Amino acid sequence: MIRLLFIGDIVGRPGRDLVRRGVAALREYHQIDLVIANAENAAAGFGITRELGEQILDAGVDVMTSGNHIWDKKEAIDYIGIEPRLLRPLNFPEGVPGNGSYIARTENGLSVGVINAMGRVFMLPIDCPFQKADEILPELRKDTPIIIVDMHCEATSESQAMGWHLDGRVSAVVGTHRHVQTADERVLPNGTAYITDLGMTGPTDSVIGVDKDLALQRFLSQMPNRFEPAKGPVSLHGAVIRIDPETGRGLSIERLRVPLPD
Repeated sequence: MIRLLFIGDIVGRPGRDLVRRGVAALREYHQIDLVIANAENAAAGFGITRELGEQILDAGVDVMTSGNHIWDKKEAIDYIGIEPRLLRPLNFPEGVPGNGSYIARTENGLSVGVINAMGRVFMLPIDCPFQKADEILPELRKDTPIIIVDMHCEATSESQAMGWHLDGRVSAVVGTHRHVQTADERVLPNGTAYITDLGMTGPTDSVIGVDKDLALQRFLSQMPNRFEPAKGPVSLHGAVIRIDPETGRGLSIERLRVPLPD
């Protein structure tokens, strides 16, 4: 059996600090073979830089996924070209820098395919994530039956649709982007572990990671203001997924919420 830890959206310095302090302990406690994390909000809540990506990898994360905020920091365009462990959604148009999939390897030599896709409902009108997943799967399955999909989207229905679309063809489909952990984790009938959203790794007393007073100000006034990550207590949200390495079938998925006081 292979055990994977998938960490929900890392938000700003609070989220990065929690990853730095917590990943090693979680790897040991859950006997984790590979760690994946969504890192598109690592830079003060918007985007990622090379320096911050290196910090996250040094903390024990093996693969970083992303989403609609991947290009918020200009230097990410160059960084993603030299760091294959940082993914962008595979359904961005042809010619966009970076890759939407990656083959990672555990310490004991198992290969794990990771796919990063992004929904289109209430988001960018990019290429179809369902068709793009169909196109890449045969290539990844040449290397491994263990395939994990980060479905980064706004609509819960689109996450669920991808889960059913890939049930039995991938090991797990997990959702990111909404920063609120859902309670619908399960293994689908044909062996794909699923959860609509992993949640957020960052400030708990916030509005999806943002300082709550700044968020309320915008809601109440409809005037633009600059969002900043909140301070105070933090929690790491994610899931531990257990997979049969021979068949690639998901065996179980367990939600994680690891709080850490300020």
